[in-house]
Amino acid sequence: MYVNKLLFSIMLCCIASVAAATPTIQHWQSATGARVLFVEDHDIPMLDVAVSFASGSAFDKSGKPGVAKLTHELLDLGAGDLNEDQISTGMADLGAQLSGSFDQDRASVSLRTLSTERDSALSIMARVLQYPVFSESILMREKTRLIAGLKEAETKPELIADKAFNKAVFGSHPYASSLSGEISSLETITAQDLKDFYQLHYQRAVVAIMGDVTRVQAEAIAVQLTRYLPAYTEQSSLPAVVMQIQSSEQRIFHPATQSHILTGTPGMSRKDPDYFPLYVGNYILGGGGFVSRLMNEVREKRGLAYSVYSYFMPLKQTGAFQIGLQTKKEQANEALALVEKTLADFVAKGPTEKELIAAKQNIIGGFPLRIDSNKKILDYLSIIGFYELPLTYLDDFADNIAHVTTTQIHSAFSRHIHPGAMATVIVGAPEPISGPVGAQNQ
Repeated sequence: MYVNKLLFSIMLCCIASVAAATPTIQHWQSATGARVLFVEDHDIPMLDVAVSFASGSAFDKSGKPGVAKLTHELLDLGAGDLNEDQISTGMADLGAQLSGSFDQDRASVSLRTLSTERDSALSIMARVLQYPVFSESILMREKTRLIAGLKEAETKPELIADKAFNKAVFGSHPYASSLSGEISSLETITAQDLKDFYQLHYQRAVVAIMGDVTRVQAEAIAVQLTRYLPAYTEQSSLPAVVMQIQSSEQRIFHPATQSHILTGTPGMSRKDPDYFPLYVGNYILGGGGFVSRLMNEVREKRGLAYSVYSYFMPLKQTGAFQIGLQTKKEQANEALALVEKTLADFVAKGPTEKELIAAKQNIIGGFPLRIDSNKKILDYLSIIGFYELPLTYLDDFADNIAHVTTTQIHSAFSRHIHPGAMATVIVGAPEPISGPVGAQNQ
């Protein structure tokens, strides 16, 4: 009892430390309709900006996967009166960095610049966002590059497994689509497809601003970057993900020396009421590295894999829950059976109080490292803004973790994860089968 009280006191101190470290987030809607999140910080003369759109791969039209990815890729390869060399050279001369990110839900463009070069860097970024050219010749080059990448991916066991896993978990849902599209679809994509996608999906923006500007300057930046985006039109939302899938197993031949194993199911969304119990529970199960239950059972006790993990990928709709590992082919069946048993035991009984206390300490104690740079804070601002999470998300994080109970974890996993209804993919199946790489025996 004394130990539990002591650990609880330590957690309270950690929570107070996290609360003191979290930044103050300002929020408003700009005159252009953009949702803006801003943290003012003059400690270093840097500015970080990210602009996000609901334009990820899930918004590709049926039959043309890859349009969303190519639209995002070509934004900074010619914009307004600047060609791609002028954009890249212009940023390099300013010492600024223009980058981006892309997933199923969203596409974003980010800028990092010195305060002294802010105006020039923002001018280039504004053109990239609002006046992309989508040159047919550059599109042809990028299509060739992507197709070459997809052909190479068809030989890599981990990428084969990932593609098969997404299709098995999401079925006909848009989340099943490859981020980069398919070879057959890429070959048919035109510059007009990109222009149409841009007009339809690069409308209402989420702008995250972090760094050395005032509120007035931040307001002007948000307008500058979004004033001439396509006019807003109401868009249909993504369909719900089917939560209860049928059990399936794919054994895919591959000459690799190891079997690559993925197993999982639809998990949770960003705004799921069970988010924090699932988050903490997964840390205990397989998200906590060497202190996780899966690592202890599969690696430490039996030496069946160097690494094994589990994670939730929360999205606008329900994202995947996945367990993954690599093991020797002759051990694949044994390792998979042990993973399945460990998961079933965890879902049936939940974590121990000792496991929960250790997980809370590690998560809360490590949280300040997640917000210890402007870039990391900017990423959180983008997530909070895009998924419409509470502005107090960072302030409340440690407290939300601290209040999770073993009962809540057990209940949440029982609702979301059904060990008897999982999609399993083994690339490099232990029993060789005839046929080329990628042949499936279901």
